Order: sequence, then structure tokens, then C-alpha cells
Amino acid sequence: MQENFGPVYEVTHHLDPAIIDEFDAWLAQHVEEMLDLPGIVRASTYAADADQQGRPCRVTLYLFESDTDLDNYLAGPAASMRQVALERFEGQFEVTRRILHETEVVDGELKASEECLNCGTTLTGQYCGNCGQRARSRLISIWELMQEAFGDLLELDSRLWRTLIPLTIRPGQLTRDYLEGRRARFMPPFRTYLVLSIFFFLIAFFDPREELGIFFGPEADVAEEPAGDAQSSEEIRDEVLSELVAEGILSQDEAGLERGDDEDGTDEDDEGPEFRITVDGTEASSEDDCADIEIEDMPDWLATRLTPERLTAVCERMIADDGRAFLGKLLDNVPAGLFILLPLMALMLKILYPLSKRYYVEHLLFVIHYHAFIFLILSLQILVSRLTSLASLPDAVVAVTITAVSLYIPIYLYKSMRRVYEQGHLLTLLKFIVLLVSYFMGLSTILLFAALFAAFSI
Repeated sequence: MQENFGPVYEVTHHLDPAIIDEFDAWLAQHVEEMLDLPGIVRASTYAADADQQGRPCRVTLYLFESDTDLDNYLAGPAASMRQVALERFEGQFEVTRRILHETEVVDGELKASEECLNCGTTLTGQYCGNCGQRARSRLISIWELMQEAFGDLLELDSRLWRTLIPLTIRPGQLTRDYLEGRRARFMPPFRTYLVLSIFFFLIAFFDPREELGIFFGPEADVAEEPAGDAQSSEEIRDEVLSELVAEGILSQDEAGLERGDDEDGTDEDDEGPEFRITVDGTEASSEDDCADIEIEDMPDWLATRLTPERLTAVCERMIADDGRAFLGKLLDNVPAGLFILLPLMALMLKILYPLSKRYYVEHLLFVIHYHAFIFLILSLQILVSRLTSLASLPDAVVAVTITAVSLYIPIYLYKSMRRVYEQGHLLTLLKFIVLLVSYFMGLSTILLFAALFAAFSI
């Protein structure tokens, strides 16, 4: 049943917590007095969310028959009724008022038809029932803007902490709760995975001196080795080569000592012999490291792509910068590779549990939560190691944390499988071993392809 009426007069009281009970009793009596006035059809009161200062709020909606009735109230008894409240609760509350139009009453419940600015749904309170957006549209302070950005991080009861705590210490519980429909209290699974993976790669591979080098002063140049020490090194090298010649391991020509040297094996006008090693009559040097690359028994589709010429070119580029570009590209490809691993492991779980009556996406959810846990626990381990280094604690502390993490990760997987799939210890152990072997095979394959992509993209 729907009836159309006039405007709604909304009054919101922001209260001192000490007067809540007394104010609620007074407000109930005040509403009864308001309903005795002409032109007021109905009134409803509800407790709203606390305001920015943490004060509890009471919102009262008065439904008037027409705009004329509302104007008569505001011009007449409104002032005296306000004065009564001010005298009774002086300085213990603040009040805001607004007028809403196009109201309706549905099945006896008063509802204001102010529309949500996001989706256009009729509002019935401080939040939209369709999209969840707050009715108020203005950000009125810097503090409120910061709350919007970091609210989940700073609030102890937020979805962030309600997700991370069971994810860390209760293996499989987060997945089980989600599958059983308890979802609103937790962060969505993919969001959890993405946030923790980004956090892990930031703290693991982000080097501020490399990425933000402009903010750091130049490092002091390493002092050059004194000439005397350099000569001493050459003498040591010549002595070793002479011993190899004397023992018959190398000939004098192979050792590079047959060049009119003086008695002690050195020439005053020469800086020292060049170290070259000959194998089967072929002289090898650093320039020849990439010359004879051969890979046998390759499939035809791979052999057409990994030609000796391409492999030689890749090898030379890697040696030119000591593999730094290759390592950077590899780290760029690892996140994508791990993401590809998710559906593969979910498929393996689907094969291992054919009678579980679970959809593929439910197995995928299990793998997503497990990978999110791995990112989280490794991030914590890295942070502990760095804090230990800064605090100059014994290296044994780092060794203990690494050992504990290494043991906890597989134990967590086993206990998660037990909790989610609810099978016995022996059967779960067998499937755990198969899954673990499959995981490492899949991970090795993914990393191999990531390395190939990295090598051919530098």
C-alpha cells in the first residue's frame, strides 16, 4: 500500500553520550507532542551512525500533509519547542535540520524519497540500500578524506583485519567461511590476493636507492688498489703459472710465459703476462663464452626459435651488464607467471577431489587464498629479517624465522585441505603430496618460461 503526502521534516540530534538515555525518553515524549499538532501525519525515529566526532545520533522524520502545514509549524510552535530542548540539555547536543520532498509511506513505514546520487535509488537512511553509498555527498574536511583512504587500515574492526587474521593463523577457515556464505565481513578473495602480492613484491624487490636515486647522495668512490698491491697480485699469478708449468700441467707457451722474460718471470717493460687457457689446442677467453652454444634434442617448434645465433646474441647481452637487465625482466614476469599458476592448481584440486561436488571456481578460491597467505607470510618474514638487521640482533633470529616460515607454509596447506575438504588424515596426506609435487612442477615450468621471455626481451 502506497500513499502520497507532503514534505518530510528531518531533524538530526548529535548527542553527548552521557545523556543518551535521558534524551531518548525526552524525545519519545516530544514526538508525541509533535503528533498532536495540526498537519503532522506521522513521525518515526531511528538511531543513526555516529558522526565524525564519535557522538551518537538520533534522526526523527516528521511527515506533513502539505508545505503549508510545515510552514505554519516553523512560523509558530517550532521556536518554543526548540527552546525547551535547549534549556533542558544546554550545551550537550547539536541539531541539524532539512526538508525532504516527494515522500511516500509504504505499508505504514515512513520513507523519504531523496535519491542516491550514485545509482538513483530512493534513500531511506544514511546509506543507499542498492549500492551502499553514503547519502551525504560532500567531503567537508581533510580528516574525512583521510578516513576514506585509510579507514580499513586504521579501524581495528575493519574487513582488512578480519581477513588477515584468520588468513594467517587459521588455515582454510577463510575459504570455508566464504563457501558457506559468510562473506560480507571479509575482503573479496581476488582483492586480497592482489593487495598482498603487490605488498610482497614492493618490500621484496623495491630498492629505494635504485628507484629513487635522486633523493640519495652519490656513494663514495672505492679507493683504487695501490700500485704495490697490484704488482704483488701479478707476481702471485706468475708464480702460480710457473708452478703449473713446472709440474707439466701447462706448457710455457700455454701459460703465456715465453716472451723474453727475465729470471723471475717478469719483464720490466711489460705490465705482466696475459692469462689464457688452451683446451685441445683452442684458446678460450671471456669473449668466447657465448661462441659455441648448442642445445641438442630440441623439438622442431622450439629449435626454429632458439637458433644458435639468437642464443649467442642473448648470451652476449646478458654478459654485457652481468645479467642485471635479465634479472629485472624476470622479476617483471614473475607476478604474471604466478597468476597463471592459480587456475592450473585449481584444476589439479578438481582432479584430486572428483567426488567433492564442488565447482571449479570453489577450488580456485582455495588456491587464491593459499597464494595470498604465501605472499603475506613471506612479507612478514622479510620485514622481520630487515628489522633484525637494523637492530643488530644475532643471525640466529633470522635463521629461526626462515626455518619457521619454511615449515609453516606446507603445514598450512595440509591443514587447509583438511578443513575445507573434510577428509581423513591419510587420504589428505596422499593428496597433499600429489598437490605439492604438481605445484613445484608447475612453478618450475612457469619460472622457466618467465626466464625465456625475460632473456629474449632484453
